[in-house]
Amino acid sequence: MKIGIIGGSGLSESEIKKEILTIKTPYGEPSCPYEIEKIDTLEVLFLRRHGEKHSIPPHKVNYRANIYGFKLCGIERIFGVFATGSLNESIPPGSIVIPHQIIDLTQGMRDHTFYDKEKVVHIDFTEPFCSEIRYYLLETARRLGINVIPHGTYICVNGPRLETAAEIRFFKNIGADIIGMTIMPEAALARELEICYAAVAVVGNYAAGISKMPLTVKEVIETMQDSVDTLGLLIRETIKKLPDERNCLCKDALKNASF
Repeated sequence: MKIGIIGGSGLSESEIKKEILTIKTPYGEPSCPYEIEKIDTLEVLFLRRHGEKHSIPPHKVNYRANIYGFKLCGIERIFGVFATGSLNESIPPGSIVIPHQIIDLTQGMRDHTFYDKEKVVHIDFTEPFCSEIRYYLLETARRLGINVIPHGTYICVNGPRLETAAEIRFFKNIGADIIGMTIMPEAALARELEICYAAVAVVGNYAAGISKMPLTVKEVIETMQDSVDTLGLLIRETIKKLPDERNCLCKDALKNASF
């Protein structure tokens, strides 16, 4: 297996039992056992970010164990799937966004690196997502006629509370398009292990102050579930088109990253 998928809100309630793989890591236990799924002749490793019953809040997810577990299984590429809120009136609820940038507001609150002891590593995170996976996601969407927004900046907050209207105005002013609580440090940890990583985000609602109604988790989950079939099609068909050998910079992320 070389491909992994991490699912979040709305993708954690499936009752279908699949072959599972329990992994132990030096960083503790991942959110739950990994599930082995088949896409044609390919095996894909799936992990529920918040646990089997969505019982782990975003600030308590063991991101290091989750990503390290994928590495132990030989995973080279990861698709991260997210439910988000929109700060941009041109990105309405139900939109599928393939983000290209991240603003991280969780540093200092979560274990965000594998290199915090004997070795110091400074990975290049100029482009936080794998350019090759993003290319194939966008090309697959075009080929299948799936409407996606090809760029967007995901701002990651600690949670678990939702944001104030003033915070959303501030985040919008500094360039954020969508908001969530789980992309970091997940994306950076994957880069530290030279795993390719790209995100697919579904907009569940407009964020505080933009929405005219009180925000509810139910609304986010329902929107995510309405998009599950489209998300599944987009990711499955993208996986089928990915080349066997990686042709991106992610696989060499540690080269020249330490003293």
